[in-house]
Amino acid sequence: MSGKTLTRMDLSEAVFREVGLSRNESAQLVESVLAHLSDALASGESVKISSFGTFNVRDKAARVGRNPKTGEEVPIHPRRVLTFRPSHLMKERVAQGNKR
Repeated sequence: MSGKTLTRMDLSEAVFREVGLSRNESAQLVESVLAHLSDALASGESVKISSFGTFNVRDKAARVGRNPKTGEEVPIHPRRVLTFRPSHLMKERVAQGNKR
């Protein structure tokens, strides 16, 4: 594994090279798309990107957990979590990347 992380800068640079917008316009486009995605998720909507996957917000109920070191019971408060379910195409593409 290369350890490389894809950043906003990398995305805007790819838009700059592939689409031909200026670097500033490319960065604004990437920021706008990410803002729309996060706004939709924050309001509880699902975000489905064809051939990529689906992002969902799930409400988790309160429960009692245990500290594994001490065995002490600890309350875990209710919370909202973000989940991602990759599409079949994405799963296949990632699996093929492991076979190199």
